[in-house]
Amino acid sequence: MDNKKVLTTSLAKPIDNDQASLTTGKKVGYTLMGDVDLFQKLAHFNRERIPERVVHAKGSGAFGYFEVTNDLSKYTMAKFLKGVGKKTPVLARFSTVGGEKGSADTARDPRGFALKFYTEDGNYDLVGNNTPVFFIRDAIKFPDFIHTQKRDPQNNLKDPNMFWDFLSLTPESLLQVMRLFSNLGTPKGFRHMDGFGSHTFMWYNEKKDYHWIKYHFLTDQGIENFTQDEAILMAGKNPDYATQDLFNAIEKGNYPSWSCYIQIMTPKQASNYRFNPFDVTKTWDETDFPLIPLGKLVLNRNPDNFFAEIEQAAFAPSHFVPGIGPSPDKLLQGRLIAYTDAHNHRLGPNSFQIPVNTPNYSNPYTNQRDGMMTVNGNFGSHPNYYPTTLADVAVTPSVSLPPMPVDGIIAKHTIESDEQDYILPGEFFNTMDHHEKAHTIYNLTQSLMLANPNLQYRQTALFYKVDPILGNSIAEVLGLDKMKVHELANLTQEERVKATLKPYTFYKE
Repeated sequence: MDNKKVLTTSLAKPIDNDQASLTTGKKVGYTLMGDVDLFQKLAHFNRERIPERVVHAKGSGAFGYFEVTNDLSKYTMAKFLKGVGKKTPVLARFSTVGGEKGSADTARDPRGFALKFYTEDGNYDLVGNNTPVFFIRDAIKFPDFIHTQKRDPQNNLKDPNMFWDFLSLTPESLLQVMRLFSNLGTPKGFRHMDGFGSHTFMWYNEKKDYHWIKYHFLTDQGIENFTQDEAILMAGKNPDYATQDLFNAIEKGNYPSWSCYIQIMTPKQASNYRFNPFDVTKTWDETDFPLIPLGKLVLNRNPDNFFAEIEQAAFAPSHFVPGIGPSPDKLLQGRLIAYTDAHNHRLGPNSFQIPVNTPNYSNPYTNQRDGMMTVNGNFGSHPNYYPTTLADVAVTPSVSLPPMPVDGIIAKHTIESDEQDYILPGEFFNTMDHHEKAHTIYNLTQSLMLANPNLQYRQTALFYKVDPILGNSIAEVLGLDKMKVHELANLTQEERVKATLKPYTFYKE
């Protein structure tokens, strides 16, 4: 009993009674303004919630480590990747993308796969998904795309017309749409899905030789998915299924792990490849660029406090370490700016001082001082500018990115749709067996049937271009005129959109 904790206020004043307010009488009485314990408790309660993430709001996470199993340090000067057996502490957060904090873990949605490596050169964040591609390839489209995944501004309901209108106007989305509406779109918990960096990144070594790479984290637990009907049922029975599954597995000592591989492309290969290798809507062919083993990710510790260690975790694609950098991927370039700005809104300008975000295995020294919630001593009396002769401070030129050639015209360049936008999703569809194809067609039609007929025709024509069997099968289930679907498929995208503008009246006899 000597170790019993004494209940106090936030300033450590012992509390005499936390079950009754201070009033003028026992049975009938008014609460007094002098009850500072009551008002402090209520005031803090009013401020407990912070803004939820604008995307990836619902999620869970755990701690563990990354261990190098294959030394690829000839490609990168990143210290945490040097030497077989090298271990680096890691925080992982998994999430859905479009849903709010209280939404179901089993919703048909991509899953976030975010990693924070606590390295000796600072924190490195790899902020990916359980898919190797995304719906769009230019960051300027991202707010509009997410608006269509959220709620209608008038009735605050999810709107299948918004959803399919945007996607049918964006053929580059087709590979991601095919993955989303396969059973991969409803993984059976976070442990049974793969993870990807999705974007192309740069690795460079001490000589400033650089290569382009992609990350793959393949689950050691095996891929397991819900069917559409199973996912809907589980959303009602246990909307926190994936969160509970991850937590319980780790508590029982059943530590989930992923084997990490990379693909490597030389600058010359990148300049000659059959499509833009920095286009995040496309995958690199593994026969051209085989998977090379790199390491093992293991999660072996649950958070002690969800809010402190998971909700306040701040991941950003711009958090690199020497040896790793960005690529010209246009979506990645926008994310480099957006995520840090989102953290400034959600957590404040000093989010890196929150313990879970602090680079504990390096020695930060920055002139980014002051601001709300500065709690790290603010570097005391040290000068807050550079250059200075009042302190012994130096920069490190050796960690700079390799010089990159640039040759082009400054303009808002549109990346036009091409046949690869249809070929790659067609190849993905034809890797499926009969049952997987049937599930994908069922999943697509269950969603498309809720949209207006003109949108059904427009999107089904795109699916016909992906694969005629896919397009015809969807048209048959939806009761669409197959000949009209074929006609639309043979039009240009501009002509196809023009022919399907009016809801309910398209091809009306």
